[in-house]
Amino acid sequence: MADIARRTDHRYGNRPTMKDVAARAGVGLKTVSRVVNGEPGVTPDTERRVQEAIEALGFRRNDSARVLRKGRTATIGLVLEDLADPFYGPLSRAVEEVARAHGALLINGSSAEDPDREQELALALCARRVDGLIVIPAGDDHRYLEPEIRAGVATVFVDRPAGRIDADAVLSDSFGGARTGVAHLIAHGHRRIGFIGDRPRIHTGAERLRGYHAAMEEAGLPVKDDWVSLGSTHPERVGAAVREMLTAPEPVTALFAGNNRVTVTAVRTLAGHASPVALVGFDDIELADLLGITVIAQDAAALGRTAAERLFRRLDGAGGAPERVVLGTTLIARGSGEIAPPTA
Repeated sequence: MADIARRTDHRYGNRPTMKDVAARAGVGLKTVSRVVNGEPGVTPDTERRVQEAIEALGFRRNDSARVLRKGRTATIGLVLEDLADPFYGPLSRAVEEVARAHGALLINGSSAEDPDREQELALALCARRVDGLIVIPAGDDHRYLEPEIRAGVATVFVDRPAGRIDADAVLSDSFGGARTGVAHLIAHGHRRIGFIGDRPRIHTGAERLRGYHAAMEEAGLPVKDDWVSLGSTHPERVGAAVREMLTAPEPVTALFAGNNRVTVTAVRTLAGHASPVALVGFDDIELADLLGITVIAQDAAALGRTAAERLFRRLDGAGGAPERVVLGTTLIARGSGEIAPPTA
């Protein structure tokens, strides 16, 4: 009971120090330092007393102070767009695995798709002396990071490139993937194809829209204004767009969904439609294999792993101009994209 009392005697935020351990064990501060850092020169009996003091006090080594003396903090920051988006789960996990392999800790946070919040979070991580940053940008102006990069903070952008600065970027082929998905619908007989995408200021949204237009143009097909809907991925907005396209004077017979959140809402909305409507989505979604949803899949884990490996190469001294790496996408046909248009 006495040991428990001693362990809980500290106020929150008042952590035991090596000086506390030394006083309890009856040894010098240097002796405690040797035990904590696994250095030789301590007798077994003295080491035992120090370890007992460490256990009793709940002492933890201050790794931050130790690594700062070496000029590195052994931490990297990851700024995501939305922690709730399933796409970012495997990406974040891949970054963490690479960081762990390099003996570094990952700290991440969400910008909530807000450029101001992105800047605030990125600069807060820099203020905490992270060695590097991986950023999935919400904004399109990243000049605020120039002083940090000049100061030595390695920075890699992933999923979308940096805005108004030159920096390493690892991207999926949004243009090529969208063009392939729309061409797939065209190959199955569709001529009136709707596109529902993200805000056009977002790089991925703009590139996927460009891929849609390219596929339609290559097939010699027109694009009506009411076949394209861009904006928030909120279910209410996307659901309304789907219904409007299906009830327009020239209704679409197929839909291309610009990202996973749009696809989910489109599936729910189409479930109440009288006749089948072909659908291809950009990004895979959970249960898509069971629901038979055709998708353009990007490898989120590969994006995160490639970005993290590039970041650590920069931290290890790799020079050269910033580079853009583009990873390919894969069409996975499961049935929804292979529905033929209704015969008139």
